[in-house]
Amino acid sequence: MQSSVLITGGLGYIGSHTVVAMMEAGYEVVVIDSLANSRLEVLERIGRIVGRQPKFKELDLCDQEGVEAFFESADGANISAVIHFAAYKNVGESVANPLKYYNNNIGSLVNTLSSMNAQAIPYFVFSSSCSVYGNAAVIPVTETTPLQPAESPYGNTKKIGEEIIADAVKGTTVQAISLRYFNPIGAHSSNEIGEFPSTHMDNLIPALMSTARGDRSHFSVYGNDYNTADGSCVRDYIDIMDLAAAHVKAVERLLKKKNQDSYEVFNLGTGKGVSVLEMIAAAEQVTGTSITYEVQPRREGDVEAIYADPQLANEQLEWAADRSLENMMATAWAWSGALMENTESNE
Repeated sequence: MQSSVLITGGLGYIGSHTVVAMMEAGYEVVVIDSLANSRLEVLERIGRIVGRQPKFKELDLCDQEGVEAFFESADGANISAVIHFAAYKNVGESVANPLKYYNNNIGSLVNTLSSMNAQAIPYFVFSSSCSVYGNAAVIPVTETTPLQPAESPYGNTKKIGEEIIADAVKGTTVQAISLRYFNPIGAHSSNEIGEFPSTHMDNLIPALMSTARGDRSHFSVYGNDYNTADGSCVRDYIDIMDLAAAHVKAVERLLKKKNQDSYEVFNLGTGKGVSVLEMIAAAEQVTGTSITYEVQPRREGDVEAIYADPQLANEQLEWAADRSLENMMATAWAWSGALMENTESNE
């Protein structure tokens, strides 16, 4: 029987795709989610993909007593590894409401690590971010690139989170891996799970798809005067299922004791930078529509340009981002259509 893995925030965008990948790899999965930024229906959607649902516990990880009680329960006692996604993640909201982000993102991490240590659960995978690099002086960034001051409170919570983990593994049995994501996009090919609309609809792909379908009059480009080839921000876009697969590799690395240190860090990206204007062109090609856009002032918290050097993950995790930008756009377009059909059928 495979090991039992706890996935916090497992009904969110990245979390749900990773739950599918872990279950398909044979792991027993327990999901904790507060449902603050996710939907309970995702459990059923996962079940339709995999053929069974993971165990589920609704819990706010900032509730220290609740977290301790879970880890002392039967489900908590059988866990071999934890993948920690539970965090707020909207850059703009973090700028407007920083204390919400510090309280949730740091508090949930500390409570989880404390309970893991108390129950001697040894393996931890952290959902980190390329935002820890800030505006890097040299790109592509490697894992040894000096970290710059974070451009947003969200980014700072990831940077502080990594520092907490690095300290927490010292003198304990916990072994940890931080995965620094670049920009995940796309959806599962089943159209059962993807990125659901939220109250903060400024994520690039949902906004692009919404504009292409005519739900928005225009797409907003935040700044065209950056020091990039076309003046718009540059990012490294990675397919959500490629990203999910990396978590399977990270857990296997820890369980099989292949890690070379008690705390390791890996970049998860394609190694290719794509500008916002290039993303608009790619979306137009896949959707067959003309996307109207308007240039807005620069948005506070945005980094000018960032993309990964994924060589370390390629070699040590034996992982690589395989799916093309066209494939990512195609699954995102299909998912947005499925969402529209679901909305119309419920009206």
